Amino acid sequence: MTDHDDILIALRRITRAIDLQSKRLMKKTGLTAPQLVVMQTLRREGQLSPTALARSVSLSQATITTILDRLVKQGFVRRDRSDADKRVVLACLTDEGLSAATAAPELLQSGFLREFRKLQDWERGMLIASLQRIAEMMDAEDLDASPILDTGEIVSEQLD
Repeated sequence: MTDHDDILIALRRITRAIDLQSKRLMKKTGLTAPQLVVMQTLRREGQLSPTALARSVSLSQATITTILDRLVKQGFVRRDRSDADKRVVLACLTDEGLSAATAAPELLQSGFLREFRKLQDWERGMLIASLQRIAEMMDAEDLDASPILDTGEIVSEQLD
């Protein structure tokens, strides 16, 4: 087996672990990882415009709008007009959304987080830099991404 085979196997294992964790999250909370990240961001930062929310979680405006639509339909988020500027719409958690966000598990597997937190600062930095470099090598640095571990269809303008 070659070293690049080892890399592909490791990436596949990571992808599979992400998929399994996403399924566990959905089963436990009824929320997708992106929905939970949006809710946790609103919990942490308070009311945000969709544009500010998109910037905060590194997702496109269109993706955020779709996520907010679903969360509003589920009763976890509401949209309010800004008191300062009625043209601005702000997303905020409902009481039910706050409870769900507070009770939800962490997005990463607890074992990973426990072990990652044990690492020295230089080790964490090295892992982050290595993964970022891999993303660059795969021409993935410009893909819509956020700190959400979720799998699904990748839509790109240039699929070769």
